Amino acid sequence: MEKIWRIIDAELNRVTEGLRVLEDLTRFVWEQENFTIALKAFRGKLANLLNMFRENLLQNRDSLGDCGVEISQKLQLDKRHQLGDIATANWKRVQEGLRSLEEYLKLLNYYEHGKEIELLRFQSYTLEKEFFSQIMISGRRLFPATDLYCLTAQEFSLGRSNMEVVKELLAAQVKLIQYREKELNMKSKYQEALVLREMTAAAGATLIINDDLHLALAVEADGLHLGQNDLPIAKARELLKPEMFLGLSTHSPQQANAAVEAGVDYIGVGPIFRTFTKKDVCEPVGLEYLDYVVGRHQIPFVAIGGIKENNLAEVIKRGARCLAMVTEIVGAVDIGKKIASIREKILKIKECT
Repeated sequence: MEKIWRIIDAELNRVTEGLRVLEDLTRFVWEQENFTIALKAFRGKLANLLNMFRENLLQNRDSLGDCGVEISQKLQLDKRHQLGDIATANWKRVQEGLRSLEEYLKLLNYYEHGKEIELLRFQSYTLEKEFFSQIMISGRRLFPATDLYCLTAQEFSLGRSNMEVVKELLAAQVKLIQYREKELNMKSKYQEALVLREMTAAAGATLIINDDLHLALAVEADGLHLGQNDLPIAKARELLKPEMFLGLSTHSPQQANAAVEAGVDYIGVGPIFRTFTKKDVCEPVGLEYLDYVVGRHQIPFVAIGGIKENNLAEVIKRGARCLAMVTEIVGAVDIGKKIASIREKILKIKECT
């Protein structure tokens, strides 16, 4: 059985090395925190599961006597031409290694460990799918990793125009802004959105248009955000330019799963708490739905709905990395000061978690 332990040792190293390569890509190249955390957690689960075999694995290791090294040197089948090649090869390395671990652990009568490895293998298929649908998409940019997703709401802005509010948001280094204006006619919205497009572009910020695909295209916005009763995702994706972001509001696990399956770039998760910003808003979904998304998906998401400075700790501690805050910010007398205060609190919470 010594040779079987040698196989298990080699396959464990193969899987963990593959996971590390993928983790480095998500961390240093694409700067995707959610995927980095998920891959690190996956690697930790595997290590904990097989830690009890560590002594056997080390005792039976014979790296210098492995004929595979010489074969690899001769065949040179591992050439890479782009980052996608590296990602593809290492996902397959992970999954093939997990399958071997599963089979040989069962052979050694560690059946339950083998079934746990089987579960990890199936989880890796889901991770791989989300990895390629959210990161390795030709022609599309990565959704910005930022702390605040700010929305316009002129009726709550203390008499200030949307342009005045956005000017203050940009001065406070907000990099992700959604233009949401329900009451104006199309011509007025176009004129406003055109100005906001110029302002955000000059500041290096991302502009998302709420609901209106034609408006998003007309002002050359960075993306479009849709609700559950808006244009179907497939049709919106077909009509949008390839480089434009597409987001979707979700209120349940089923809607989150469907959004990921449809290939959106990010989702809205909420309303977390009760909110009166929108007239047609649904009942609060609570923190349980946030827990579901954090635990099941790596897609970028924005927590939204009734989030204030006095309750954001609950949301951050549950795993949210980007918060949408409307009245709390646009309704502040000093928007810059309010944003600085919110960010200081977010930073303190993250340091303690």
